[in-house]
Formats: sequence, C-alpha cells, structure tokens
Amino acid sequence: MSEGVPFVNFITETSALLTDPNVWIAVLWVIAKIVVYFVVGRIIVRYVGRVITHMMIERKSDGKLKIDPRRTQTIGRLVNNVVSYTVNFIVLMLILSEIGVDLAPLLAGAGVMGLAIGFGAQSLVKDVITGFFIIFEDQFAVGDVIKTGNFQGTVQEIGLRVTRIKSWNGEVHIIPNGAILEVTNFSTNNSVGVADVSIAYESNIEKATEVIRRTALEVFEANENMVKEPEVLGVQALGASEVVIRVTFECKPMTHFGVGREMNAAIKKALEEEGIEIPYPRLVTFQRSV
Repeated sequence: MSEGVPFVNFITETSALLTDPNVWIAVLWVIAKIVVYFVVGRIIVRYVGRVITHMMIERKSDGKLKIDPRRTQTIGRLVNNVVSYTVNFIVLMLILSEIGVDLAPLLAGAGVMGLAIGFGAQSLVKDVITGFFIIFEDQFAVGDVIKTGNFQGTVQEIGLRVTRIKSWNGEVHIIPNGAILEVTNFSTNNSVGVADVSIAYESNIEKATEVIRRTALEVFEANENMVKEPEVLGVQALGASEVVIRVTFECKPMTHFGVGREMNAAIKKALEEEGIEIPYPRLVTFQRSV
C-alpha cells in the first residue's frame, strides 16, 4: 500500500492543479500574450512596406509629389526582409520568456556562436555589405535589365545576400552580391535602335530616303515607346549588291528591339508600294545552244 501513496499524491496534486482557477487564468494570460506578440509582429512586418513607400516620396519644385518606383520597390523589399528577420527574432525571444525559458544563457551562447560564425563567414558579410551599397548607390533596382559577368536579365529581387536575375528564356540566376563586380544597366537611360535598309543600286537613293523618312515618322506617331523623331542618317555602306541606308531611333529603355521589328516591317511594305527594289541573292544560268 505504501508504494501507491506517491501515485495517489500525484493524482491529488494534479487534480488540485487542474481545478485551480488561478492556474487556468495564468495559463490563459500567457497564451493571450503569446498571441498578442505574434499578431503585433505580423502587423509590423505587413505594414512596414507602406511606411517605406511614404518615406521614398519626394516633392518636386512645383510642389507635386514625385515617386521613384525603382528605389521604392527595391529598398522596400530589402527593408521588409530586415524587419521580418528582426521582428521574428524578437517575437521568438518574447515567447520563450513567457513559457519560462531563461534567455540569459541562450543569448550568451548565441553571441559566442555569432562571433565564431562571423570569423568563418567573411564572404557572407561581404555579400551583405555589397548589397547595401548596390541599393543606396542605385546601381540597379528591381525591374531593371542588367548584365553582370555572363548573366543578363531582369532583376527580380535584391536580398541581403543574393540577387535574383531572370533571363529572357525563363532561367533564374541567383548571384551572391559579393560576386557582382561589374554591372551594365540597360534600364537607366533611353535605348537607341538602328535599322539598316538595303536597296538596289538601280533604285533612286533620294526617293528611297524620302520614303524611309516618311515611314519612320509614321511609326513614331503610332508607337508610344519612341521618345523622339527617328533620324535617317543617309547612305551607311556600299555593299556588293546593295546600298545600305541607316535609320536611328530613340526609345524607352529596352524597347528598341520591338520598335526595330515594327520599323523594318513598315519600311519593307512602303518600299514595295513605291516600287523600290530590295536586293536579294539571285542565280542566273545561261544555256548555250548546240
């Protein structure tokens, strides 16, 4: 019978504990505080982007608002990442403290571990520092088309450690920020396109030039991606069987490829309507009668 006394005492104490209203009030209070910590953390992470957007608003000299969407989107994503990591860490520490975990040894151990990791993670520190300089020097931003090393494409994300670039064929390249040594940004300034039009030597150069100029102006008036009137520079080259007339046109960043295709199609159609021949390879055979 003496062996059953501890078990009976355990049952009695457990029943008394479970039926004690003060215990349940304390448990519910801890759960409520944990829920509040979690909800507040989610709210901070969710709305920090809006705060950053307002911070990036500038005023022009005429008093109107000016928003730079490139910097807003890029810095917003970076700050969101930093705030998310920081808030989640603080929320985790608060939750652990509420359930009775002693944070002093945990934080001390984390500090020692962080110091050890810092000595062995110099490349990680380099990636983070380079990422900050990329953003604050505005070298490139989310949505820009860039080329770095052997990779070229649209910037999808600039993170604390890596940059994601999506190429035209759908491939996503993940590049450590510290490995980005040289960058060519195709989205900062307007693009200049070139269209070389070949005509036959027998064609009238003045007439062909006028037709090309008129057609280029029609394309300019119909295409919103062109920012200024195209220029017909004149005869660019004298080939073996053709005369090359060059046309240049300035467009919004990275739109000159599509404008160039439209320009070539329109010029070909106009030359055909005017009876101006576009040269192409021909094979002429002579047969000698026997």
